[in-house]
Amino acid sequence: MKTPHSTQTLPTSLGRRRFLQATAATGGGLMINFSWLGAALAARSDADSLPDKLFSLNAYIHIASSGTITAMVPNPEFGQNLMTSMPMILAEELDADWQSVVAEQAPYDPALYERQFSGGSQSIRRAWSGLRMAGAAARHMLMQAAAGSWNVPMASLTTHQGIVKHAASGKQATYGELASLAATLPVPENVAVKSVDDFSLIGSAKKNLVGREIVTGKPLFGMDTQVDGMLIAMIVHAPAFGQTLVSADTDAIKAMPGIRDAFVFDALEPDYTKNYFDVTAFPTMVAIVGDSTWQVMKAKKALNAKWKTFDGYEETIDRFGSPAVIKVPGGLENTSDHKQAMADVLSGKREGLRELRRDGDPEAAFANAARVVESTYYAPYLAHNTMEPMNFFADATGEVVNVSGPLQGPIFIRQTLAERLNISPDNINIDMKRMGGGFGRRAYSHYLVEAAVISKKVNKPVKLIYTREDDMTMGIYRPTYSVKLRAALNEQNELTAYQVSGVGVPEHCVHEHRFPAGAIDNYLAEGAEIDSNITVGAFRAPRSNFMAMAEQAFLDEVAEAMGQDPIDLRLSLLKRAQQNPVGSNNDYDAARYAGVLQQVRETSGWDNLPATSKKGVAAYYCHNSYAAHVVTLDAEDQRNPKIDNVFSVLDCGIVVNTEGAVNMVEGAVIDGIGNAMYGEMTFTDGKPDKQNFDRYRMIRMNEIPKNISVSFVQSDTEPTGLGEPPFPPIFPALANALYQGTGKRLYEQPFAPQIAKG
Repeated sequence: MKTPHSTQTLPTSLGRRRFLQATAATGGGLMINFSWLGAALAARSDADSLPDKLFSLNAYIHIASSGTITAMVPNPEFGQNLMTSMPMILAEELDADWQSVVAEQAPYDPALYERQFSGGSQSIRRAWSGLRMAGAAARHMLMQAAAGSWNVPMASLTTHQGIVKHAASGKQATYGELASLAATLPVPENVAVKSVDDFSLIGSAKKNLVGREIVTGKPLFGMDTQVDGMLIAMIVHAPAFGQTLVSADTDAIKAMPGIRDAFVFDALEPDYTKNYFDVTAFPTMVAIVGDSTWQVMKAKKALNAKWKTFDGYEETIDRFGSPAVIKVPGGLENTSDHKQAMADVLSGKREGLRELRRDGDPEAAFANAARVVESTYYAPYLAHNTMEPMNFFADATGEVVNVSGPLQGPIFIRQTLAERLNISPDNINIDMKRMGGGFGRRAYSHYLVEAAVISKKVNKPVKLIYTREDDMTMGIYRPTYSVKLRAALNEQNELTAYQVSGVGVPEHCVHEHRFPAGAIDNYLAEGAEIDSNITVGAFRAPRSNFMAMAEQAFLDEVAEAMGQDPIDLRLSLLKRAQQNPVGSNNDYDAARYAGVLQQVRETSGWDNLPATSKKGVAAYYCHNSYAAHVVTLDAEDQRNPKIDNVFSVLDCGIVVNTEGAVNMVEGAVIDGIGNAMYGEMTFTDGKPDKQNFDRYRMIRMNEIPKNISVSFVQSDTEPTGLGEPPFPPIFPALANALYQGTGKRLYEQPFAPQIAKG
């Protein structure tokens, strides 16, 4: 037996607060209720002053007499593999037999579960300490039960794969056999969790616990919902942003075969104060309800509706307790106008830029520069295009409203629905289905409210389905951005100043405290917003997915001007930020940032690739993690280059499930390449120019990299984000490789049309 390494001790209580409790399960066995945040918060110096609700018991594990261990997973699942990785953390500390572990999607219950939200790459990071504490406490109590039953010291016992053993006597018992007795014992005041060096399950590759159900077509998704008496509902919204409904001939629609009802409705009441995720591009719509999807789709096409342009207005948004006034301009907007407006802001013809950060005297450094490198980058709106169409089931026919479907943030929508239906939130049951893609789109759950309003009106359970055209033309896009970057070089060809000026519709893209802030004496960051009636929202690594492109492509341009290798330039800047940083608000760890660059240099063989190799590199920090990519190309046909290899390195702390982690990085790489090459939404007089995949270009199988090699920095740091961090830097790594392959720097997305022009 190997000698165990030093362990960390986690408390299970803090003063009068307990954040772990053991009870007997119905039918026998052990139930552990615990706080997701308790173990982490207990270490804070201000823990005594934190609200009680942060320490509430809000999750559980169940060890049945049969030996089956059930882990409840509170966060919605859309492919980030939470249904496997969360149980792995628990099973590691429990020393459980992995074959005995099952996962269940917990229902939405704010009284039991904290932060039932998937977004921001936070799920594993926030669950880490609580799951470890719960697993370690359960193991302790099972061993304590065995020690008491066998009358032996607890220190003489060992556990392995769900069995407690006493080597001296040869006695052993399964967790299932000990569970009911363990439930009668007191919870230990402190529990020891394993050293990272003693992990045997965490850091291994495990198949998705629900993978068999997915590939065999089990009804896991919202679109699978079938309920007796259920009707199909669809909506019709204005064809252009900036328009609202005047009239609709719903009587003619009602006469069509299979149509049960058609009516005008408001998704939200006009005087309702929206929260941050209550984004509704078209509050007044037409609902069409019928017996089948095909019948309702035919009725949608036959609807005769009239629309008009609305006047501009202001609305107050509750941004997590802080009110914000949003200006929504009237009129019909155009992509050409957006691009011109952003260009005017960046050139100084239009006001709007405000200072976000200043170090040193950048104006003087630029005035005295021997050379100034300057470039402006642009990115269009992007549509999410989740694989599973937007949908939700609702039964609002009684006093209790039952809704079911795919959503990222039930925590943000229940109160909205309660106010819209004028009922208590306690009378709403939200059943979360596995999502067929999220990427930020399903954090905006207006479609849930729409389904419930329609169900209540027709007094029947309904499944609301968006066609691809409905969703692609309804907004919540990635915003459109532009950024101007400037670098000053002195007579010695040294970088003396850096300026980033970003503008967006309707938000800017600048993270003022990120690299290379902190690495340059003279630094200026500015940002500006342009109001719009086109609705936007989170899109996998918001803002970062463009800012990484601009920043990292520009650094390659600066490196070329300085005659330096692109990796060498980045490492020299990071060395400065680590050893003698400028400012105190830099939000990245320069050593970890440099670490992914050094490792990707090695894994890609960067220094040993032929001089003729068409290669590009980029690295970026977001969502608490660090990612670097190297892309190599076959550019024999410069108008149609092929991606040979992508080498990816991630520092996301401890990797729980290596197979799931590799899959996430591979998916981010392909997703990023597809959006960089082809993704684009444009507008003419408020109307989206692309309404389905016949015009909105997606990446194809023969366009993905021939090989994607993923590795992780070995770390004992607690897990940080992984779903979003590998996405942003693939854009510039590809752009930098394409420059090497085609000789053309790419300042606008999508890349493919520019490459095709030669």
